Amino acid sequence: MHDDHKHQHIAVAKKVMGENDRLAAINRRRFGELGLFVINVMSSPGSGKTMLLQKTLTALKDSLRIGVVVGDICTTNDAERLSLAGEIPAVQICTDAFGGDCHLTAPVVWDAASGLDLKNLDLLIVENLGNLVCPAEFDIGEDRRVVVLSVTEGEDKPSKYPLMFQVCDLAILGKIDLLPHLDYDLELARSHIRGVHPHMPIIELSARTGEGVEQWTDWLTREIAKKKKAAGR
Repeated sequence: MHDDHKHQHIAVAKKVMGENDRLAAINRRRFGELGLFVINVMSSPGSGKTMLLQKTLTALKDSLRIGVVVGDICTTNDAERLSLAGEIPAVQICTDAFGGDCHLTAPVVWDAASGLDLKNLDLLIVENLGNLVCPAEFDIGEDRRVVVLSVTEGEDKPSKYPLMFQVCDLAILGKIDLLPHLDYDLELARSHIRGVHPHMPIIELSARTGEGVEQWTDWLTREIAKKKKAAGR
């Protein structure tokens, strides 16, 4: 690549990121004014985050008013699963309509979320596209970022994709019910996470059996309470 093309590419990338950050700040202000707590849940494909979110919604739907935004390249399958047969308002973003993006951006999230009755929600869960690279780079105006890493993936994923783990507030090690059938070193996985984000909390759980799910929902409700307290609500 010639230097002028390289510099042009960098300039365009900076402009895109700068505009996204500006709109993410607007999202954060709007969400804050609504008293809405927003989490951005990220992972690689097949990590089990949709099943985990189903269990999360079932556990919290009687105590919190929750809405969901789901990102995928194609299909509305996950939004249908997370609506819990119509109990939870859910909206799907299919990025194939605008080039098949592998991540959600701030304006896309706001456009989707604004289709929900936000003023009557306490919690908005954004399930990002399955990808450990691009979603980490795009602020969407969320309060917390969560990364889900299943034990069916390599222990060294955090070291291979450090930015994702550096920008997140919590790491979930999922599918631990499969450990008896795998050659997987949990302590090694924890070590790789600590290597890129030393003080990030780590929760080990199984959405299938329910082990550890309460620890996750407790963490989430505490974070929501912290925001409400800070805002004097």
